[in-house]
Amino acid sequence: MTVASLAIDSRGRLRQLAYSVIRLKYHAPGTPPATLLPAVGTETTDSTLSLVQYDPEEILETPLNSFEELEQRFDPGKVNWINVDGLGNIELLKKLAERFHIHPLCIEDVLNTTQRPKAEQFKDHIFIVSEMIYFEKDGRVVVEQVSMFLGSNYLLTIQEEPGHDVFEQVRARLRAGGGYARKMKADYLAYALLDATVDQFFPILENVGDSIEDVEAELLEKPCKETLHRLYDSKRLLLQLRKAAWPQREIFSSLVREDVSLINKETRVFLRDCYDHSTQIIDIIESYRDLAASLMDVYLSSLGFRTNEIMRVLTLVSVFFMPLTFLAGVYGMNFNTDKPWNLPELNWPLGYLFFWGICLMVILGMFVFFRRKQWL
Repeated sequence: MTVASLAIDSRGRLRQLAYSVIRLKYHAPGTPPATLLPAVGTETTDSTLSLVQYDPEEILETPLNSFEELEQRFDPGKVNWINVDGLGNIELLKKLAERFHIHPLCIEDVLNTTQRPKAEQFKDHIFIVSEMIYFEKDGRVVVEQVSMFLGSNYLLTIQEEPGHDVFEQVRARLRAGGGYARKMKADYLAYALLDATVDQFFPILENVGDSIEDVEAELLEKPCKETLHRLYDSKRLLLQLRKAAWPQREIFSSLVREDVSLINKETRVFLRDCYDHSTQIIDIIESYRDLAASLMDVYLSSLGFRTNEIMRVLTLVSVFFMPLTFLAGVYGMNFNTDKPWNLPELNWPLGYLFFWGICLMVILGMFVFFRRKQWL
């Protein structure tokens, strides 16, 4: 599980969190292929196993205490949704891989939580890696990898963290039994889960869009460093969403092909709808990224305009004081002799007022000149 760079505060605005968009997790160089090691941070956590088993007439939901219990309850005549929460139990994953003929390299990809979303077809199952994005209770945006193994009568899902997913509405539809939920096979269940991960992009993008609009208004009124930080955070989150959304569209593109035997013709129609949603999400992300980039130019322009305004005021003040400084310097020489070239105003009774009158006339003349030139 990865916490993205932003969270939603009580005012519905995005706030900054410490986060690096680029996540690097890998085995040490020289490690043999298909080496199964716990994901970073999951070494001490256990994995919880649950089963949702249904057909058009009934549904059974039950937590499982062991792999052996799963073997006893597995019914080939029904759709079996097997869910694993947590990546800490390597032995359980090995047993599941052996039971469903899953290649060890696929389990290695499951444990590699920075795996790029993809879909791979094998002889008797399809391996799908996707990312689900959702809000935590405290408003954090979380990106979590979910792996799926789709067979003819089962769907095995493996999640990074227990107690966090976006599948509750799918479970509710299965319990209700209406629509297509329990009438279709396991491929439709896989579609429903993938569709849930796609739909979660929209509320997050809506908050990102609102935050960008707030940033735009602040940039036009009063640009500051805090606004710039929020803009950078939005760009980083959009980058993370783009990394998840682009491969997601490729998944649907590969699943709707005719040569994918485990996907029924009826389900391909729904997958094409997911493909359309993914394309829409990518278009929104790209639009927001372009807007964020343009706002960066607006920030720089606003900052430059504000600096120019300050320099303009300071320059005008300096220009107004230049002739006054000159006059004060001349009269500050303090000539006081009886020679014919002495400053005559020094001995005038109203010489001081005469000096200030000249200064005011100079300032007034310069002000009128600047106004006519439209410099003020």
